[in-house]
Amino acid sequence: MKKSTQKFTAVYRKSGKWYIGWIEEVPGANTQGKTIKELKENLKEAVTLILESNRILNREITDDGKVTREKLTVSL
Repeated sequence: MKKSTQKFTAVYRKSGKWYIGWIEEVPGANTQGKTIKELKENLKEAVTLILESNRILNREITDDGKVTREKLTVSL
């Protein structure tokens, strides 16, 4: 599968000795890091894992050949 680049909105906050962060557009994509750099890498990994897992799960429940898949473009 060809990989695509997508942009998301990351939100960061200092909490004690840690930084916490989340992605506004992806529920469940939240993590922490000791530095902003570590937090950003952790967020990238979290988003990647969530999106990959969603694709796998959706294919498993719709693998009957009765669905249509296509790219959908949304401008906000």
